[in-house]
Amino acid sequence: MTPGVRDVAQIRLDNALLLFEEFVQATVKHPDAATLRGLERRFAERLQIQPSYWSQIKGRSRQIGERLARQFEVLCHKPPGWMDQPHGAGVAAAAQAPEEPPHNIPQDDDERFIVGLVLTYYRRHPQRARTRLLDLLGEVLAASPSPPAPLAAKTPGKPAAPARDDTADLWARTQTGVAPLKRKP
Repeated sequence: MTPGVRDVAQIRLDNALLLFEEFVQATVKHPDAATLRGLERRFAERLQIQPSYWSQIKGRSRQIGERLARQFEVLCHKPPGWMDQPHGAGVAAAAQAPEEPPHNIPQDDDERFIVGLVLTYYRRHPQRARTRLLDLLGEVLAASPSPPAPLAAKTPGKPAAPARDDTADLWARTQTGVAPLKRKP
């Protein structure tokens, strides 16, 4: 990930923490540690999630998905899409830094759905998913149309020399460089 570019998961986490801060400020004037623990439980109840789940979100062991982000927005009276937009103190600094669009993270709901689907399949059946995905990508790369041969190479009565298939060669080298996954015990 390039510097200055934040992914949707980090933006949602920052916004969830901002929602918690708003909840704390609206509930207690000067919170102490014991009060905060009780408020975290009440905040989780307000969001209709388990307190342990809220703790996992804060600890970054769980991410806020699409449905949970929309649930947060509805229950905290925020407009749709609010969780996906940067808010708070980090917004001004991020707005000043020029950003180039990230190429390796999903940009919309369709891309996030596909990535989630592939990850779910891979996590359930890693060896089978790896094999099938490599086969599928190999078919797609091998089936890509090769550039047309130059017109000067074509002479009447003489067939054109077969073009070297760089993508097939690249695909073969890629497959040989990947080690098989170890099976889980």
